Amino acid sequence: MDDDDTEVRPDGLTVRRMRHERAWSPRNLIDAIGERRRESTGVATSISPNLLAGIEERDEAVPYSTLCLVAGAFDCDPIDLVRDESRNGRARETDLKDGEPIITYDERFRLE
Repeated sequence: MDDDDTEVRPDGLTVRRMRHERAWSPRNLIDAIGERRRESTGVATSISPNLLAGIEERDEAVPYSTLCLVAGAFDCDPIDLVRDESRNGRARETDLKDGEPIITYDERFRLE
């Protein structure tokens, strides 16, 4: 199996937080993925809205190559987007503010 095909579990909250920090809609992120890929390879490759929702909402496992596409749009290392399984899915320190999980506007309504 090629390393690019190895499945990894992204941290959906981190992906969503980074998208919100840029004031991007899901469509903006998908477009940024395609544009960044086109700049680097000359071929426009992106992900579907359903896949992005799966990543953000359910930490859906994806091939490493897909995670690299998302990381490219954010101009970050793909490892920054990987879920920290050693913490049993709990928030990483970067997802905390004053020791409390960072919860976005959308998530507050889902929790109630």
